[in-house]
Amino acid sequence: MWTGGVRVVVLDENNRVLMMRQRHENRDIWMLPGGGIEENENAKEAAVREVKEETGLDVEVKALLWHVEEVSEERGQRFVNFFLAEIKGGTLALGTDPEREDSKQVLEEARFMSKDEIAAAEIVYPDFIREELWQILANAETGHEVFRIRK
Repeated sequence: MWTGGVRVVVLDENNRVLMMRQRHENRDIWMLPGGGIEENENAKEAAVREVKEETGLDVEVKALLWHVEEVSEERGQRFVNFFLAEIKGGTLALGTDPEREDSKQVLEEARFMSKDEIAAAEIVYPDFIREELWQILANAETGHEVFRIRK
C-alpha cells in the first residue's frame, strides 16, 4: 500500500524559499514545509493544509515540481509530490504538527532562506533542492523531469 506525502516550495518577494528547521535524532534538518496526505484529501489540498499548519501562510498550488517514489523493505512504498505554491495571505509564524503531542513537536523554526543559506545548511532534505530547485526556477519555461526514484 502506498503512503503519500507532499512538500511545498513557497517563494517570497526576494526569491527566497520557505524552509522549516526540524529536530530529529538530536540534529537539525532543514526541509520544505509539508507532510502526509490525509484520508479523503488530494495532494494539492494536503499541500495547502500543511503549509497553513506549519507556517500560518495561505498558499495556492501553481505547479508540480517533482513526484518522488521510494520502494524499500525498510520504509515500504512511499511517494512525495513537491509543489510550487504562491502566497495568498496569512502571516508567517511557526506552527505545530497536530499529529504530535506538545512535548513531541519537531518544528523548531520557519523562515525564508536564500540559495546561499540553503547551500550552507549542514543537513537539507531532500539534498537535491540545494541546486536543482534553482535550476528549475530559472528555466521554468523549458520543463524538467518530474518523475524521480529515491534510493
